[in-house]
Amino acid sequence: MKTEKFNVTGMTCAACSAHVEKAVRGIAGVTSVSVNLLMNNMLVSYEEPATTDLICQAVEKAGYGAVSADTGSRAAAGNGSAGCGAGAADTCSRTYGNGSSGAGGAQDAFVDRETPKMRRRLIASLCLLIPLMYVSMGHLMWGWPVPAAFAEDPWAIALYQLLLTGLIMVINQKFFISGCTSLLHRAPNMDALVALGSGAAFVYSTAVMFRMGSVYGTEGKEAAFHCLHDMYFESAATILTLITVGKMLEAYSKGKTTNAVRSLMALAPKTAHVIRGGEEITIAAQEVVAGDLFVVKPGESIPADGEVVEGESAVNEAALTGESLPVDKSAGDRVSAATLNQNGALTCKATRVGNDTTLQQIIAMVEDAVASKAPIAQIADRVSGVFVPVVITLALITGVVWLFAGAGIGKALSYAISVLVISCPCSLGLATPVAIMVGNGVGAGQGILFKNAAALEQTGRTDFVVLDKTGTVTEGKPQATDICPAAGVSAEELLRVAAALEQKSEHPLARAVCERAAQENIVVEEVSGFQALPGWGVEGELSGISGAGAEDNKGCDSRTNVEYEGERIRALGGKAALLAERGLMTEEAAGEGERLSGEGKTPLYFAAGDKLLGVIAVADVVKSDSAQAVAELKAMGLQVVMLTGDNRRTAEAIGAQVGVDAVIADVLPNDKEEVVRRLSGSGRVAMVGDGINDAPALTRADVGIAIGAGADVALDAADLVLVKSKLTDVSAAVRLSRQVLKNIHENLFWAFFYNCIGIPIAAGVLVPVAGISLNPMFAAAAMSLSSFCVVTNALRLNLFSIHLTAKDRPRRKVPMPEFVQDFAGAGETMRQKQEETQKQKAPDCDRTEGRQELKNTEYDNHYKDNEEREEKGMEKILNVEGMMCGKCQAHVEKALAGVEGVTAVTVDLGAKRATVTCESSVSDEALCAAVVEAGYEASMA
Repeated sequence: MKTEKFNVTGMTCAACSAHVEKAVRGIAGVTSVSVNLLMNNMLVSYEEPATTDLICQAVEKAGYGAVSADTGSRAAAGNGSAGCGAGAADTCSRTYGNGSSGAGGAQDAFVDRETPKMRRRLIASLCLLIPLMYVSMGHLMWGWPVPAAFAEDPWAIALYQLLLTGLIMVINQKFFISGCTSLLHRAPNMDALVALGSGAAFVYSTAVMFRMGSVYGTEGKEAAFHCLHDMYFESAATILTLITVGKMLEAYSKGKTTNAVRSLMALAPKTAHVIRGGEEITIAAQEVVAGDLFVVKPGESIPADGEVVEGESAVNEAALTGESLPVDKSAGDRVSAATLNQNGALTCKATRVGNDTTLQQIIAMVEDAVASKAPIAQIADRVSGVFVPVVITLALITGVVWLFAGAGIGKALSYAISVLVISCPCSLGLATPVAIMVGNGVGAGQGILFKNAAALEQTGRTDFVVLDKTGTVTEGKPQATDICPAAGVSAEELLRVAAALEQKSEHPLARAVCERAAQENIVVEEVSGFQALPGWGVEGELSGISGAGAEDNKGCDSRTNVEYEGERIRALGGKAALLAERGLMTEEAAGEGERLSGEGKTPLYFAAGDKLLGVIAVADVVKSDSAQAVAELKAMGLQVVMLTGDNRRTAEAIGAQVGVDAVIADVLPNDKEEVVRRLSGSGRVAMVGDGINDAPALTRADVGIAIGAGADVALDAADLVLVKSKLTDVSAAVRLSRQVLKNIHENLFWAFFYNCIGIPIAAGVLVPVAGISLNPMFAAAAMSLSSFCVVTNALRLNLFSIHLTAKDRPRRKVPMPEFVQDFAGAGETMRQKQEETQKQKAPDCDRTEGRQELKNTEYDNHYKDNEEREEKGMEKILNVEGMMCGKCQAHVEKALAGVEGVTAVTVDLGAKRATVTCESSVSDEALCAAVVEAGYEASMA
């Protein structure tokens, strides 16, 4: 499957984009198409037999032009064709530069080239329209002075109007070329309506002019002058000119919607000072390669993402994060392209260059978001696809009805023309994409990046916000605060063993322990046989454990470190459940852990051999804005849940501190996705996380929100990225999304309301009732302003403050599902049940005469259990899906125990299995049916 972006030329309205989309969807192998009228491009996902060349050909056959935005040509054709079809009103180079990829090509796509051309057309049209209107309206209707010879000759006046109108039609020939092409391809667009309206007025007026010649010869000059009042040359010219006015205003406003992205592009530096061959040289910023050393002087922009090697300075990162306060940078700190170095000189090593820099990724995200289509746009798309043919039919019906009603052909034609020119499919097509474009620009300027339009729409409709704890609610930089050794063990020895075990772990808590050991200048030995136990802890082999040996302390050195004659000893560390499962937990350590957990700290327990060494407490500081962010989310009517693998007491202490609605603790990494899945059954869920273990949950959620400082996997899995890593940006993103949705609704209402009201008035339905009719010129004026109003309304989003809480309005709160409360209160029960599954991964330790013997307790117990079960009856094992907590486990046990013939049931919540001891007559189907009836999924193992 390949997804490719294409630049499309010749589209002028929503009907055009609908026809292009229909043409591409008809290609075998194309799975999805999203055409963006605002940016004149489309995203196509396809596989064989579809190719770039076939897609471009389909667009050309539809009467438009297409060129791959990635290759700049129809790569498969091999002929270098730009792919512009005959129906394209403008060349590819005019609209999209040279189609090159990269930063330059991307910036080219946002350059407003339409407004200057429309302005020149408008000026030329007005220069001809003013003298035309002076004669056709001013002189003939109000007696404004003209030369005597001219005033007395009706033929001269008629020919004068014919010539000026013809010139205006030549200047605005784009409407006729595009409109006629669309008619030939049986896909009429807005230009077809304009061409039919103004063309009909011109042809009818020309026919009247020839009839005037006959009247002049038979009835005289006065009768000929009367014929001048039946001509509509000025209407044809005014329609074209006023619609050009609307198109220019629309192009200007559309250009404004990309200001935020263009301002980001403008920040990219043009040159860089790199050190090559020991000398500092100046090169183009695009020529910097990864690994280059570059120098950034005060007042200069940083040319690439990198790491500071030497120097100290304050860097203004407002270009990327929106934060005006500079950030201090020194050796080892990361810097980003397009940020401004304020005072000191920095020497940096380039790590990401070109399109891989943070700046270019932000720009790419905004482009992709704009190119995608929001679900809310589907209604307008369906209407736009049939809008123009329906309007043409209505215009014909209007003309025929008025003829049968006794109106003259001129009057009937006037009503039909009004229906044609007042109709505006453009406002329908622009209602959604302009708001999406401006909203994405506003978000990007504040460090909030939506990856697609659907994410921007769904964020504002969220019912539940699920927050990961470490790195999201807290800083993610925990510190070891308490060292609590067991009796007979020194604090130094406890920390030495803990650091040895944790040095190979990637967990933030492990780093806190290692940093504390480094601060205490403790030498940490290498550990062998290291094994990470996800959600539980770590274990490995090391030597020299004080107080952990046999009773005779054989092999002790002067520091009472036990060597065991070169033997190594098994050590482990992690959560209380792990040590309890090994039979190493003591009442004193458990009590100490409870005390520390009550203070919001995370206790880590460490043991070696058959003795507990002590407890180390790690505390993570809550972010300064976490409580404010949670309060803002709750004020907007959202349910806030904190989801963590930490122990219940610590999680509840943190949860109470920030004010969340519910806390789900003791969750293994794999279960986070299951919690989000269950929660999605009650409403739309936004998951906020930063770690690798959050990626499945981020993907499962309706909206995945990644903290910008998090892991790359989390960023890739998310729909929304918060560059500043501030939790208040979550509420800001919801606020922005809701404002964008409100703006889209306003635009769609205006577009539908305008057409539903304007078309009947133009058709003359109010003439019999109130005597109100609409001249074609006024109809053209209304049409020209409709799209402008939609785009201007979208531009109001630039004035919206995403952090302003004064206008927050709470939505109806979705009740918290019962399973969340059950889950939150059953953390310890669930953890105890999950212990059983870890036995297969974690061999127990047994000591015999001071020597370490490893034996798999689970393996030995398996045969003992089988002997006992054979005495009691047949054993059957079921896989059970959907269990989330202790209550779920109890439900399954009760359901299976109720089956006749079942004598014993054991349900393993962690392994999601149920072991049933029963009589041989009990069928597999009966057991599975009992579980299914209880509300879970079951299958025989």
